Amino acid sequence: MTLRSMTGFARRDGSDGGYRWHWEVRSVNGRGLDIRFRLPPGCESLEPLLREAASRRVARGNLTVGLTLQRQSGQGEVRINEAALATVLAAIQRIRAAGDFASPRPEGVLALKGVLEAGEPDESEAELEARQRRMLADFEAALEALGEARAAEGERLATILSDQIAAIEAIVGRIAASPARSPDAIRKRLADQLARILEAGPSLDPARVHQEAALLATRADIAEELDRLTAHIAAARDLLATGAPVGRKLDFLAQEFNREANTLCSKAGDVDITRLGLELKALIDQMREQVQNIE
Repeated sequence: MTLRSMTGFARRDGSDGGYRWHWEVRSVNGRGLDIRFRLPPGCESLEPLLREAASRRVARGNLTVGLTLQRQSGQGEVRINEAALATVLAAIQRIRAAGDFASPRPEGVLALKGVLEAGEPDESEAELEARQRRMLADFEAALEALGEARAAEGERLATILSDQIAAIEAIVGRIAASPARSPDAIRKRLADQLARILEAGPSLDPARVHQEAALLATRADIAEELDRLTAHIAAARDLLATGAPVGRKLDFLAQEFNREANTLCSKAGDVDITRLGLELKALIDQMREQVQNIE
């Protein structure tokens, strides 16, 4: 199964028994699965079946389903409104009784408003059920096309995310190999900081100075952050390889990436490491934006 985006669009047309229909299915980002329907009057009974079909194929996203249904031209029938005709004929009889008037021609009577009505031919229950089955089959086809669109977009996102993870890995490697992390460089920074502390307070308690030195040494060590970032990189690649709906997991992992990058920047005692840490944070933010589109 390939990685899927939550963004997609599909349509499907169909016809049967003098009816034509048009399905449109759209999906955008969403925290969960939210399905909204725009159905014409008389089709409300289809909604539970449509919702069930959509839920089988879509795991996450805001889904909008629209249906247009119309009867093809020439399929209607004309009916005589018997009540209106009887009223018109009764009025004609009264008029003729009042004077010498010629009988109206039939086409003249039929032309009177309300005598003829345009109507739809009756549809049997079996015909209705057959048409709805064909409509549902076309809806399934639209969902299939939507899945293909989301998969195609997912492949593009997977490539982008893979490149971003590789860039994150490269920056983590540069930080790990930075000369500023060498024991000599750390020792020199600690010595300089301790010298400033002693200059500010020459009468400080030696035990207090020792505590400060230990604290500075702890803050200068970013090995744990680098190890966790390396583990997150491996986890992100594993999730991308599964192809399952992993959007939520990737989103959580991106938050963990960001947390480690923030800690690394706060502990960095070197300008170069700080600069690399900021580049790392920018890449992680870009990755989080892409992850928001993953199902």
